[in-house]
Amino acid sequence: MSTNIITNSETENFEQIDISTFFEQDSDSTLVQREEKAEMLTKRQRSLIQEIIPVIQKIDKEKAESFQNRLNDLERLAQAVARFPSLLERHKLIGGVRTPTSLIDSLIAHQDSGDATLQLPSKAILGKGLLVAKTHTLSSMQKYILHMGPEYESTAKAFETETVSSMFSLLVEDVYLNLIRDTSQPMDFRREWALSLLLLWEHWNDQTIETVAPVLQSVWTARRKLAPAFGTMMGTSELLLISMQMDDQWISFIKNKMGDTGVSQAMEEFLFGISYEQILSLRSILKEKGIPAIGRDEVSKFLGEHVKSDAGLDYRDFYSLYTVRRDNARSRARLHLEGPYKTLEDYFIQFVTEQNKEKQNNDTFAKS
Repeated sequence: MSTNIITNSETENFEQIDISTFFEQDSDSTLVQREEKAEMLTKRQRSLIQEIIPVIQKIDKEKAESFQNRLNDLERLAQAVARFPSLLERHKLIGGVRTPTSLIDSLIAHQDSGDATLQLPSKAILGKGLLVAKTHTLSSMQKYILHMGPEYESTAKAFETETVSSMFSLLVEDVYLNLIRDTSQPMDFRREWALSLLLLWEHWNDQTIETVAPVLQSVWTARRKLAPAFGTMMGTSELLLISMQMDDQWISFIKNKMGDTGVSQAMEEFLFGISYEQILSLRSILKEKGIPAIGRDEVSKFLGEHVKSDAGLDYRDFYSLYTVRRDNARSRARLHLEGPYKTLEDYFIQFVTEQNKEKQNNDTFAKS
């Protein structure tokens, strides 16, 4: 079997229909350029796969072929997604002329609280499906490499990092949509997040992810070790221990934003793995019973309902619990209930944007 990671598919025994016939294009050359730019893997991911596939082939030829076939399928999907009109160019479509500016205006104007799936560009939805498939593939390879021997431990870790990074692309999409809808934010911020969202949908890669993902992953990992007791539920000592292990940006976030009620409430939800409402209920129950602290495994018993407060380090657990916190926050905002209206991820990415904007302004002022 060839060790090339991406190969052209063989001609099928049926007539292929060019998907471009469904769209009005400004020129045929635009379609060709998009097809050439189609990328399913980042350079880092491609390099890792090119290194490990030949190794897997020597150990298990059938498994290597299985991985190769999956990668080839993903590449074909990527080519199909790339043939849809770019979100960063002007196009004459069936519904009218679409430009990046009109897309940004639409994202800003769309304030419905329901599911936005049918409001989003087809390319964004298709690309998201491709990203999920790629994430599962990277995870499968990582799990297989883990059992290849201790000498491949660093390679397995590298694949885990790429898997988590892909998951954060999904998470950041949600965060951008949340922040864009927040009318309390400055309009230039909301338009900047909207543009970042278009770039994310076009490439499913984002500079913010590179900054935020390692920090939040570290907080997630530390949270499992440092918040084992549910006592006063304030999480102060746990938060301080976590912060000591983080980078300067996270420490700055803690110093500048933890005084905000919404941020501190969102932090408690993140740390303890249960909702704001469950935190209030558990705090009241413990106080009433005179119990100073309980462990994670006792939370469900005291609340009288099953709660998954002790999630593992799997990327799916991280995203699953994030979506629970996200949905709870949206419901509170819609119903005007007490508690955080945003997730910790929302607040942190908003803070990163504010810091970057301030740095840009300072740099501009220094040059003038």
